[in-house]
Amino acid sequence: MVMKIKYLREQAGITQNELASRMGTFQNNVSNWETETALPRTRQLPMLAAVFNCSIDDLFVDGSREVPADA
Repeated sequence: MVMKIKYLREQAGITQNELASRMGTFQNNVSNWETETALPRTRQLPMLAAVFNCSIDDLFVDGSREVPADA
């Protein structure tokens, strides 16, 4: 499953460092999430959704809808 963390982060106008700080993690973890080298832990999904003011489902690309090219 593809996540759109980078897209949401850029839309929110925050840096990887800012997101990492809000999530209580390291910038390299955010980078890994964005490149899908690693994915956030399940327990982090509600916090990510809160940061981006969206649902957990909105963190993921839905194959049935058109997705922005940079998502």
